[in-house]
Amino acid sequence: MPVSRSLFLLFLLHLAVLVVARRSIASSEKITSPWQTLSGNAPLVIAKGGFSGIFPDSSYHAYALALITSLPNVVLWCDVQLTKDGDGICFPYLNLGNSSSISYVFNDTKMYRVNGQLMEGFFSVDFTLDDLTNVYLTQGIYSRANKFDGNMFKILTVEDVAKQLKPPGLWLNIQHDAFFTQHNLSMRSFVLSVSRRVIVSYISSPEVAFLRSITARFKQSTTKLVFRFLRADDIEPTTNQTYDSILKNLTFVKTFASAILVPKNYIWPVNTDLYLQPHTSVVLNAHREGLEVFASDFANDVPLSYNYSYDPIKECLSFIDNGKFSVDGILSDFPITPSEAIDCFAHLSTNSSGKAPLVISHNGASGIYPSSTDIAYKQAFDDGADVIDCAVQMTQDGVSICLGSINLMDGTNVVQTDFNSRSTTIRQIQPIPGIFTFNLTWEEIKTLKPVISNPSRDFALYRNPAYKYAGSIFSLKDFLAFAKDKPLSVLISIENAAYLAESLGLSVTNAVIDALNQSGYNNQTNQKVMIQSSNRSVLIKFKEKTNYQLVYKIDEDIRDADDSSIKDIKQFAHSVAITKESVFPTNQLFLTGATNIVSKLQSSNLTVYVYLFRNEFVSQAWDFFSDPVVEINSFVMGAGIDGIITDFPGTATAYRNNKCLKMGKNKPYYMNPVEPGALMQVITAEFLPPAESPNPVLTESDVAEPPLASITKNITTTGNGTVASPETSPKSSGHLQSTACVFLSSLGMLLLLL
Repeated sequence: MPVSRSLFLLFLLHLAVLVVARRSIASSEKITSPWQTLSGNAPLVIAKGGFSGIFPDSSYHAYALALITSLPNVVLWCDVQLTKDGDGICFPYLNLGNSSSISYVFNDTKMYRVNGQLMEGFFSVDFTLDDLTNVYLTQGIYSRANKFDGNMFKILTVEDVAKQLKPPGLWLNIQHDAFFTQHNLSMRSFVLSVSRRVIVSYISSPEVAFLRSITARFKQSTTKLVFRFLRADDIEPTTNQTYDSILKNLTFVKTFASAILVPKNYIWPVNTDLYLQPHTSVVLNAHREGLEVFASDFANDVPLSYNYSYDPIKECLSFIDNGKFSVDGILSDFPITPSEAIDCFAHLSTNSSGKAPLVISHNGASGIYPSSTDIAYKQAFDDGADVIDCAVQMTQDGVSICLGSINLMDGTNVVQTDFNSRSTTIRQIQPIPGIFTFNLTWEEIKTLKPVISNPSRDFALYRNPAYKYAGSIFSLKDFLAFAKDKPLSVLISIENAAYLAESLGLSVTNAVIDALNQSGYNNQTNQKVMIQSSNRSVLIKFKEKTNYQLVYKIDEDIRDADDSSIKDIKQFAHSVAITKESVFPTNQLFLTGATNIVSKLQSSNLTVYVYLFRNEFVSQAWDFFSDPVVEINSFVMGAGIDGIITDFPGTATAYRNNKCLKMGKNKPYYMNPVEPGALMQVITAEFLPPAESPNPVLTESDVAEPPLASITKNITTTGNGTVASPETSPKSSGHLQSTACVFLSSLGMLLLLL
């Protein structure tokens, strides 16, 4: 698609002026630095090949997107390869076949020895710059979207990047000087020559000989030389020592470099089970030698240590804000994430607490511990959730319990027990066999082990396996006792009430009302009680008997709701819970646009909650950059939702407390919501996903349903096995609160300019 580069660069210049002005004011007020970097300045963000987590590495679009979505002093990284005629190009690999269309243009591969190993492919040393004119950059990491490969991104030279994009900083990485020397090409000559024509901020290499060869020329320059460490047991070719051995002699490194670049696991090792080990002393040791430390290998779309709960900002913070040290910069494929961490999330006050959006747990902190267990609820409370939830199920002996699913096979180890023989098919609930809570007594269920949910296991992404079977299942009575007198509201979710009433004679509504009364929630106003259901009849029952806040859950993706359906919902509910897809519809995980369903419901005085937020990157649209905070921010600031329902309440509350939300018009550009459909518009026609039918409109007939059946024999109990009263309960108290946000974003316009 055409590129309006002059207009785009004009915007960047305007944005830079605004940001520098804001930073100047802030710096004039700063007294002491909170940063534990070598210089005391905030860490740098280095964009590896630009925003290579989205667009092909080293493409114009990748570099441009990095400039838009990162800190104003972001440094653009270029892996330099030399062509046959000595031009320096930015390309991520020595083998051009890995991330380009070269195999469609040329047929013959070559085989060369690289670091002692034979490598077959297409190498820049065999082609002139003109030869590469019709070779285009493509996405080289196959787990990432290849939808942008039709844009025919040109291979850029080092000077193209410097002069066309005018980055605040440029980092040249020289990975294979020895290889180019073998082919009679001088990387040293190229680097010295190009540094006279463009400003180069950093030059890195894993080869001691190369850095030594240019040390004298850059001694009086502002350009910093960086020694790059590879895997600990790899051999550095000049010294014939392992990188681990060189790490023990940083005094030696200081003789030819002013900084080191190390893989992140040099600083925070991770064991084979993906759990963090104690941090090393690498950063502190390097700082004592006067060496800056940059950390590499940051990417949002790879499995992180389980300690980070799939939150890449949390990972970044462990390197820059841990109270003991800070790296001097982070090299990332997703530069927006370290930018957020540095600018918005680092050094937050312990009493910093935002008000909106409302954070509602989903089966407690079920992204960290097994759903609906004591430890999942405690974690949700510790994480600052406003509301903890209990999905009420009924046991065979009428005890109301908290469990995310009525099918015990979904959240317990029941299939590995003798109760496996109680499997049955109940088509009113699900089309496949299950072992349901009403097939077992409460005492029998208490013998089961809860099992952590793994909704992304098809992608080999698992949750906290060390605690796979941890915790104890809560009865509703236990749940209410846990929440009592804490700064918490409670949400009780009720499904399958009609089946339980008609087929089993169990009144889950009466069980919940009685449990709330017996726990004292009916005669207090400090703790809000919310009742959620996708069944109109359930909420009407509660409206008749209580004054709790009622939440109608729309359990399908919709694009709109007609006026009659909204009018009907208002008769029995204060709030509505809708899916993420109902707000921002997607096609093959690309946002296609935005609906107006949130503002429409809010205009009818209905509070809007959205479900289900998860940190695993595969649960998010590409437009959110595999960053759960970008997703949350877009729903809050872009769609104006009132609350989020999440497996990871800690991530949501951290977002709510970040200091950039308090900056108003001065907040960083990357803390604006994404423009829905912006990435889709960059995809060329032949790569567009097939069109899909739009989601349906919610109508009054979708909401309507018959009342719950009368219970002639009520055996419901409240958690201790005693029979609950079927009598009508006195009305209980509750209250309603609502917030609204304003939609703003111009990212889509900017991407269209690329």
